[in-house]
Amino acid sequence: MKLIKEIKDLKGKKVIVRVDFNVPIKDGKVVDDFRIKKALPSINYLSKKGAKVILISHLGSKDSIKPVYLKLKKYIKEALFASERIFSDNTEKLIGNLKNGEVILLENLRREIGEEENSPSFGRALSRYGEIFINDAFSVCHRKHASIIGVPAFLPSYAGLQLEEEIKNLSEAFNPSHPFLFILGGSKFETKMPLIKKFIKGADYVFIGGALANDFFKAKGFETGLSLVSENLTEIKSLTKYKNIILPEDVEVNKDKKNKFVKPSEVEKDENIVDIGNQTLKNIEEIIFRSKFILWNGPLGKYENGFGGSTEKLLKIIAKSKSKSIIGGGDTVSIISKLKIEDKFSFVSTGGGATLDFLTSGTLPGIKALK
Repeated sequence: MKLIKEIKDLKGKKVIVRVDFNVPIKDGKVVDDFRIKKALPSINYLSKKGAKVILISHLGSKDSIKPVYLKLKKYIKEALFASERIFSDNTEKLIGNLKNGEVILLENLRREIGEEENSPSFGRALSRYGEIFINDAFSVCHRKHASIIGVPAFLPSYAGLQLEEEIKNLSEAFNPSHPFLFILGGSKFETKMPLIKKFIKGADYVFIGGALANDFFKAKGFETGLSLVSENLTEIKSLTKYKNIILPEDVEVNKDKKNKFVKPSEVEKDENIVDIGNQTLKNIEEIIFRSKFILWNGPLGKYENGFGGSTEKLLKIIAKSKSKSIIGGGDTVSIISKLKIEDKFSFVSTGGGATLDFLTSGTLPGIKALK
């Protein structure tokens, strides 16, 4: 895989940069610009080298990407925006008139037919806007979309600075220092099972939180009430034999808008498990300060429903530790961004599903496409 700094002459070259500006937007304004800031080093590097920088990204919806452009202008005042469709006379004219060092953001890729289907004709048409392709969107490298794996087939392609950082830092999990603590939260057990299988034999401690812990409680025969639980518990039962798996000792449950802390074995049929308890936090805190390497993916409570207290507390504890710490997962990263403690960790990944897939397999379709 070739890196952005290996390009010898960028002056005057039209460079297509795939970024991931799929950020939360509320009332027409960007709520969290974490991913935008992570793309700036590559954008600024290319601009200073005299390249004509063409940014392409998607939003999860078919809405206009203009709110992202307005936030981008906070960091790159002279940035331009192609307000019409990607393939239009106006967009083509704006790109053709770009001066050396200028930056332009094109409209939402998801507004075009062919992006998600990885249409060869779409990839070829997109590639004609540039002479070089840079992928700096690690968080969508697990997607087999035209802007990720299609365009590299038609242009000299390189990894951006953020993509390089993601690969370098996440790869440390394959040969970590010990004691190694792996914290896994969130839900969707079926997507995280491969990750547990991969690290169960290599990590000294595997703490399971979030809705994933409910699956283990269920497999042990405990009542889980109204809590989210996976349908298939067969594979989970096979994991209960591992002594390095740590489950919450106490949990916070919700019933009729009232909360209380109980042991997992004390949950009742009309209660909903929403977070881990204080005793569990104390137990994990002790392990954190013993560990030399910490890998964390996914929140420990129902963060989307306002139960992010334990996740925030544990993040602050890790931030104060001397351990090498790598954090990933969309919701977990949102909490870090809200707390403004990103610089307290060794590395914070921009990826959600991409982080999980990379840690499981060691590569991604978007990375392979650059080789």
